[in-house]
Amino acid sequence: MDKHHAIVALSDVEIADFLPGPMWEELEKLQPGYRRIQLPLTAPEEWRQLWRDSPADILISAWQTPSLNSALQPVDLTSLRYVCHLAGSIRKLVPRKLIEQGVLVTNWGDSISPTVAECALMLILMAHRRASYWATAMHRDGTWKNGSTFTQSLLGRRVGLHGFGSIGQCLVPMLRPFTSRIQAYSPNVSDAVFSGLGVRRLTSLGELFSESDVVVELAAATPENYHVVTEKHLRLIPDGGVFVNVGRGCVTDGDGLLRVAREGRLQIALDVFEHEPLPADSALRGLPNVTLLPHLGGPTRDRRRDAGALALRNLRAFLRSEPLESVVTLEVYDRSS
Repeated sequence: MDKHHAIVALSDVEIADFLPGPMWEELEKLQPGYRRIQLPLTAPEEWRQLWRDSPADILISAWQTPSLNSALQPVDLTSLRYVCHLAGSIRKLVPRKLIEQGVLVTNWGDSISPTVAECALMLILMAHRRASYWATAMHRDGTWKNGSTFTQSLLGRRVGLHGFGSIGQCLVPMLRPFTSRIQAYSPNVSDAVFSGLGVRRLTSLGELFSESDVVVELAAATPENYHVVTEKHLRLIPDGGVFVNVGRGCVTDGDGLLRVAREGRLQIALDVFEHEPLPADSALRGLPNVTLLPHLGGPTRDRRRDAGALALRNLRAFLRSEPLESVVTLEVYDRSS
């Protein structure tokens, strides 16, 4: 095994969340000569000086890691071969040219899919019971139900998934106790995946929206998916239906979504938005039929260790010159946020 040198650029909280207890001990055993930096740094020059004094071929990073984009010159990174990122998006951390030059980058990949799917299920149930409205009304206005109160159940509903990747596949068994009527539109997923999970394959977005009582948005943020869900699609959902987005906000036409939301015909639950954070003056705020979360889909703090476990597997694989999981290719990089 070649000798490797690692820089661990994680805060105390990130270590506690992603690599608790024995997991941190395993990291120390994998890289006994690692150098850890204390975050946050007091000045950008500290970051540059670290790479001058202790060039490393492995960087272990997360949200608090200083950027490799602006703080460093390319000459400072000639030793770098692998960025093991414990979190998701790496665009603010890693410049595209490093991947072009052959630096390997991995992130949390599909390790967070179960928690995102769990969030989707929660939003579906909240929308059916109008939980967001009633929680606010009871706290703020002292409201109580009356004879006109209307809620619904998920039991027996037709649930449609736009996008059937890892999150959608994790969501299916979570939905099974409520309904067997699950369908999806995802052109690039094989028939074997659909049949293996017992999910009906649909052939168009129009079919998905018109034949589903609940639509869950999970499609990737690719150029071809930009605003692919239009106001026309949303209007195909039957009255009293539910639209949930835990995927990417840019997949849905925001202006059209707002117009439909204002009508109150649908229950809408959103965890993601085209522009984040959601502006304080957004017209979506305050609508009684709209549930909003500030991109909390996943992973929850107690499950960040799942991403840490993936990172440790990848570190072991890298040290053995074996293939890595959840590699951020140029294609993945370009469609990430």
